[in-house]
Amino acid sequence: MKTDHQLLISDARQLADIADEHIDLIVTSPPYPMIQMWDKVFSGLSGKAAAALKKEDGPAAFEAMHQALDPVWNECFRVLRPGGFACINIGDATRTVNQEFSLYANHARILTAAQAAGFTVLPCILWRKQTNAPNKYMGSGMLPAGAYVTLEHEYILILRKGGRRIFKTDAAGRRQSALFWEERNLWFSDIWTDLKGDRQALGTGASRKRSGAFPFELAFRLIHMYSCQGDRVLDPFAGTGTTLAAAMAGARHSIGVELDQSLTQEAGLRVQNIVDTARTATQKRLTRHLCFVMDRIKTKGPLKYINQTYGFPVMTRQEKELHFMPPARICRETDLSWALSHDTAPDPQFCLDWEAFFSRPDARARIDALTAG
Repeated sequence: MKTDHQLLISDARQLADIADEHIDLIVTSPPYPMIQMWDKVFSGLSGKAAAALKKEDGPAAFEAMHQALDPVWNECFRVLRPGGFACINIGDATRTVNQEFSLYANHARILTAAQAAGFTVLPCILWRKQTNAPNKYMGSGMLPAGAYVTLEHEYILILRKGGRRIFKTDAAGRRQSALFWEERNLWFSDIWTDLKGDRQALGTGASRKRSGAFPFELAFRLIHMYSCQGDRVLDPFAGTGTTLAAAMAGARHSIGVELDQSLTQEAGLRVQNIVDTARTATQKRLTRHLCFVMDRIKTKGPLKYINQTYGFPVMTRQEKELHFMPPARICRETDLSWALSHDTAPDPQFCLDWEAFFSRPDARARIDALTAG
């Protein structure tokens, strides 16, 4: 199996290089309006935003910044196939402007724009980030009533173009792309607490740092939830290439669009290491499943079904054809495009006589050792 990947240096408000209905899934995180580190970006995109910030008019600046983003959601709707999903990670902002502290509800404003573009809005995910210390400042210490609630979550907005996606009855790629039963139960919860943010540099040689609201695991998870192997994934705010890397790891094609050319070196470095990254991510999924199987057998007895690829037990019939295909080799075709070949043979260390393995007294310790590795 082969996949192709490219990074376009372009403006996401005009995706002229991407044809109508060419994309199966969008996973992205735009600049956050009213977060101060993005003021320069939005001021460059919108004279109205720059003027409002200069006048210290918070509501006007908020609206102008979102008006600069609105064309992106229209373009996303155009390039997405019917039944395709768009997953948008966005955080609200808190800011004092003209001596007035206020919340700026970015997620609500994007949902309004997305509905206007034609998207169907589905239940969202609250990502509660594990980043804040317990002794955080909240406004007035112990004295009522000047404190404010700390903002410790972000949103993952889930949008769909039209009704449910229609699959052919012989769609083997869909069956091979199945999730484990226990993954489905965790991933499709509306609150995520198990993912940490990354730290990312802003461009080559930049000294500034920002809290990366988009860790690899987040993109990897969304791609497996809302697409199949061989689908094409788009990130219109590609940044340092996290979504492209996650698509590579999941045997999907990908396109990234990024306006800031200084980020391409970081994207290239991330992609360069994808074979090892993907192998680790795949092994984690497999070992987590084996831990689940061990615990389930101990408490509930044997599982009913067997996966055809790896031979281990699974909970449901839909998991029988589940088959991971991580990248085996990567070839850089141009400075900003890559071709990958993927392993179709399963990892041999996970193709054992599992019935005999689970009967070993040291079985759990051996699985824990795989997980730790």
